[in-house]
Amino acid sequence: MKVLVVGGGGREHALAWKIAQSRRVTDVLVAPGNAGTATEPKVRNVPVAAEDVEALLRLAREEHIGLTVVGPEAPLAAGIVDRFVGSGLRCFGPRKAAAQLESSKKYAKEFMVRHGIPTGRHASFTDLDEALPYIRAQGAPLVIKADGLAAGKGVIVAHTVEEATAAAEQMLGDRAFGAASECVVVEEFLQGEEASFIAMVGVDGAILPLATSQDHKARDDGDRGPNTGGMGAYSPAPVVTEALAGRVTQEIMQPVVEGLRREGVRYFGFLYAGLMIGPDGTPKVLEFNCRFGDPETQPILFRLRSDLTELLDAALDGKLGKVRADWDPRPALGVVMTAEGYPGKYRTGDPISGLPAAGSANSKVFHAGTGLDTEGQVVTRGGRVLCVVGSGATVGEAQRVAYEVVAPIRFAGAHYRRDIGYRAIARGL
Repeated sequence: MKVLVVGGGGREHALAWKIAQSRRVTDVLVAPGNAGTATEPKVRNVPVAAEDVEALLRLAREEHIGLTVVGPEAPLAAGIVDRFVGSGLRCFGPRKAAAQLESSKKYAKEFMVRHGIPTGRHASFTDLDEALPYIRAQGAPLVIKADGLAAGKGVIVAHTVEEATAAAEQMLGDRAFGAASECVVVEEFLQGEEASFIAMVGVDGAILPLATSQDHKARDDGDRGPNTGGMGAYSPAPVVTEALAGRVTQEIMQPVVEGLRREGVRYFGFLYAGLMIGPDGTPKVLEFNCRFGDPETQPILFRLRSDLTELLDAALDGKLGKVRADWDPRPALGVVMTAEGYPGKYRTGDPISGLPAAGSANSKVFHAGTGLDTEGQVVTRGGRVLCVVGSGATVGEAQRVAYEVVAPIRFAGAHYRRDIGYRAIARGL
């Protein structure tokens, strides 16, 4: 079987790497891929943009692709699954109508209210003159979000009213994120500990929770600095106990799938709930993603022992409820290395040195924003450049392994947090 992975980031490198391990798979095509996917066994890059749905459809037909897995949010929001499925091709991901859970924060919030899914208080605005009085009346801290897709950067945690008003002015007044910030959502700031809960959803509505994880959104150590798409993650997340995982499935994931069904939308694909676990243990939804998270994918798939393609096929065949996922019990931890300036304007084209020749049983470097120059040198091509994953008997050991691999890697302006996993390590895990 040939498999097509759509996308070119760290998540897609991890997906392609894992899919290629299947004995059922002969070739994995990645469109467009990166420098990491270019060198994986059984994997080859194809120069087709992830948003070019018609070109991807032609590619899938010409290459006789048996399964397509969509990584990023943009092609999902553009309706790639509708197009592929309508053409008789197997494609794993939600249709355009279901992908609104991610492509519109306003829609997601209103959906949660309609179906009693726990989340923070909020209000949505398209007019700055209406947003500012609301912000002042609420006080700080607040979270200001661009309604549309902004590559993980359209969220600002404002600790003062001045920061909140500046964020609203930047989004609504200056259109900082283009069409994505024509509407903003002003949310209650929730206290607690964040966690990522990702599940596979089958065509029959069956839900298979995957290993839990915890992302680190702030750019700098100690959860300081601007919000990013993610500076690192580890799995499992100790804050999500077995009992809490069951509660999240029953109170959040199942109501999402059932609520969409009642509204005439069938959901299948990955479903990601970004959660805040309150001091009393109550989970509330911060956001939904209709895809595997990045950088959570990298440590999660590093721990997956099952054949990923068998799980994907089970989901598409309505048999997800009959399978289970097998996990390495050891924690895995990923450290993201970013380009200078990220999450703002960043530089590209810098050579990368110190990359290991190959992965090991305990570590792997997943490429994200990388490419090859005309001489075959690996260079930076994006804001998040690499995700270095380590595993060990404890989170502390996994952290040590990851940072040992990070240490010799060099590129101009390289930045990374040095405390990924600190909450679990503080618990002695």
